[in-house]
Amino acid sequence: MEDASNIVAFPGTENSSPRTAPGHGSIDMNSDLVEEAQKVIPEPPILINMISRRVKQLNLGRTPLVETNHRMGTADIALQEIIQGKITPEEANPEVHS
Repeated sequence: MEDASNIVAFPGTENSSPRTAPGHGSIDMNSDLVEEAQKVIPEPPILINMISRRVKQLNLGRTPLVETNHRMGTADIALQEIIQGKITPEEANPEVHS
């Protein structure tokens, strides 16, 4: 059973679930992963934008760049990608073209 004490909510639109309405509502993130990602990207606005953009891409069907398991949410996947250096601020939006 997962310990809820290390889960933090990523703010979003109220009254909706990210699992039922991708891209809307609060997104739960593992606080340990947030702390590790902050070591890689120390500027909170940049980190938040990277996570938000990548969560949107993952919710639209993009393939994760890291190994995942059934318990990981899209925010945790995005955090792992940042921690492992799979995405950087310059590459946070590599799959979206103008």
